[in-house]
Amino acid sequence: MSSAWYRAFRRYDVTVPVWAIHRHIGMGGDQLVGAVAGDDVERGHGDDIRAAWLEQADGMLDEISALPGAHALLEAVREAGFGLVMASSGKPHHVARYAELIEAGELPEAWVSSGDVEQTKPAPDLLQVAMDRVGADAAVVVGDSVWDCRAAARVGLPSVAVRTGGFSNDELREAGATSVYASVEELTDDVTALKPQEPTS
Repeated sequence: MSSAWYRAFRRYDVTVPVWAIHRHIGMGGDQLVGAVAGDDVERGHGDDIRAAWLEQADGMLDEISALPGAHALLEAVREAGFGLVMASSGKPHHVARYAELIEAGELPEAWVSSGDVEQTKPAPDLLQVAMDRVGADAAVVVGDSVWDCRAAARVGLPSVAVRTGGFSNDELREAGATSVYASVEELTDDVTALKPQEPTS
């Protein structure tokens, strides 16, 4: 969705390098505008840019494809005896589309999206709601961005990262990841290593 953000910014004469936008994907739109373009742009055009992004992103939904191995990972998580809650900073109807693409079906016990919280990642709200929704007192967060790892750290949870988000091993570990996998398939092969823990704060 980096190109959708780029087009949304350009509509308001704001030019942000696509690489900078890409490195913030995974962060919710409520925080992304200020993070990549500055507080002045957020104050002056934040809501308008988010509305323009939504228009652009909606038009690109049919172009999105599932990450190879995503469905198999969900199956492996459940087969290993773990509960599964999907938590995304995305819009609810986008998340519904992603669920279709990975054929999630009934594998997740619950879904949480930006529509369920006031602040998205790297704020910990999504993760806390996800745990509350299924009555969990222990969890491990799996993600592919530093924003996932930082959100987990803020709620006192361990995180496991996959490098599909374009971040390096060092960046993910510095953000709090306890383990980093090169691919979804690699994590799937080692899924029993996931050990939910209770929040430390």
